Amino acid sequence: MATSTYNCFCFTRKFKMGEVQPPDDVRRVFETYADGVGGGGGPTISAEGIRRFLVESQAEKGIGSAEVTALMEKLRGADGGGAKHYLEKIVKPSSSGFFSIEEFYHFLFSPDLNPPIKHQVHQDMTLPISHYYVFTGHNSYLTGNQLSSDCSDIPIIKALQRGVRVIELDMWPNSTKDNVDILHGRTLTSPVEIIKCLRSIKEYAFCASPYPLIITLEDHLTPNLQAKVAEMIKETFGDMLYIPGDEPMKEFPSPDDLKNRIIISTKPPKEYLESNEAKANGSRKSSNSNASAERISVEEADEAGAKDLSDCKSEASNDKDEDESEEEEDDPKFGKDTANQYRKLITIQAGKPKGQLKDALRVDPTCVRRLSLSEQKLTKACTLHSADVIRFTQRNLLRVFPKGTRVRSSNYKPMLAWTHGAQMVAFNMQGHGKQLRLMQGFFKANGGCGYVRKPNFLMKMGENGEVFDPSVSLPVKQTLKVKVYMGDGWRMDFSKTHFDTYSPPDFYTKVGIEGVPADTLKMKTKVIEDDWIPVWDEEFSFPLTVPELALLRIEVKEYDISEKHDFGGQTCLPVSELRPGIRAVPLFDKKGTMYKSVRLLMHFKFV
Repeated sequence: MATSTYNCFCFTRKFKMGEVQPPDDVRRVFETYADGVGGGGGPTISAEGIRRFLVESQAEKGIGSAEVTALMEKLRGADGGGAKHYLEKIVKPSSSGFFSIEEFYHFLFSPDLNPPIKHQVHQDMTLPISHYYVFTGHNSYLTGNQLSSDCSDIPIIKALQRGVRVIELDMWPNSTKDNVDILHGRTLTSPVEIIKCLRSIKEYAFCASPYPLIITLEDHLTPNLQAKVAEMIKETFGDMLYIPGDEPMKEFPSPDDLKNRIIISTKPPKEYLESNEAKANGSRKSSNSNASAERISVEEADEAGAKDLSDCKSEASNDKDEDESEEEEDDPKFGKDTANQYRKLITIQAGKPKGQLKDALRVDPTCVRRLSLSEQKLTKACTLHSADVIRFTQRNLLRVFPKGTRVRSSNYKPMLAWTHGAQMVAFNMQGHGKQLRLMQGFFKANGGCGYVRKPNFLMKMGENGEVFDPSVSLPVKQTLKVKVYMGDGWRMDFSKTHFDTYSPPDFYTKVGIEGVPADTLKMKTKVIEDDWIPVWDEEFSFPLTVPELALLRIEVKEYDISEKHDFGGQTCLPVSELRPGIRAVPLFDKKGTMYKSVRLLMHFKFV
């Protein structure tokens, strides 16, 4: 009987739905700028009052009466959009040209009208590409893990739609050696024809950004197939393809110079021949490397150490940028004309490290190039030759790629690469997790165009070649104050029983900084029990020594006393892009897709 009574008590918990009320800070701001009286006798804000609020409290610049009028029309649905999307009930629009407290609050809580960062390109785009971080994909054709997933053009399309500006294609001869497939070599990944990838790239190259798309080609082809690829590229892209001049580049073009152009980056054919000659007397890799790769499963690879994995899957496949592919016999049809067809397409010449790491990082004043390093080699280079890495990236491009043991397509921490100026931090875009969320957040900067200008301190050099030293402790440059007011939208985007079967969710918010070690900090709000519209009203302070590279991580969790806490949304925002004042912050799912309605109301202040 006692058990029955207990069960009854549990099953009668209510799914209460509180009314959305403006936080006290919003009411105080409204009262400060109220300059009119509405039809019901309550205070209102005119268009001029809104303009003053935006300039004085929100630090907006260049706001005039026309912009304010447009905002008011959008809020009231005159354009069929605006904040209506986020609200269950909208107050009836008045014809007085004034905001009521409800309208003012709904405006502030609309991510469309009051976002936390700008959605426009606002950085100088006329500098050489080496001055920018570039949104870079790794093995862009893979649908899943690195050993046995399918190869397809679909992941390439998805990456382009998200603003990725560097697509990687691994080129291998097909089974009959007369055409070219894209696949992860020496694995069980199923191939996709290169022409299918090229056509999809052409269709979606500039769907998210007009700035140049770089295709990095990992070349495992015979010379005649290189020539075939050259023809495919020219025929597919036509005038979209940028073809450089014959002279070596002393400086890279700018993103502005290459708008709506596709550029190719790979090793010149000469390196292919030199490699063949150097290794002609060495032992050739047998087909057993393919067989041994086929015998290893994803699960086995996860359990294997790096050395064991190297035994199963050749190092050329793991760190393919540093080692040549399995060599092919010199093609008798190969000649200068064949080489030139392929070579002429290469805008960004790439190469593997030669000799010692310090030698590979030498800056040639007569030309610029791209160097690729695995994440392990980057760590070694930054430890032993930190200044050389930064000096190299001031003129040249450095691409960093995941180590070969990341068979499940996980990603590495990008901050070390960013603090040393590496432009192309290559990520597995299917490797959803914390690191990819940081990458997605980082490239929300500059309007999400895929090019983010590097901080000035990474581009400076003293009289004696001195450059920024990431290992030196710096004083606090500014403090970011973050206030989490409240959240809403889960009741619209999730079922009533998604988080808890018998009661409303118990939400809390995690807020933290990802940046240089001195700036990294994590904090969280209290848990608000049984409420779909949680109100936390808590403020946190984050002292920052390098705010230029800091990212604000926000994640909402649903507290569960007996199980792993449920995921309620996340976002990652570049601190340098945050707009001061009260802002609506939209949240995203684990893969980085924005929820339809879920958002937080927050306040940002720089001290």
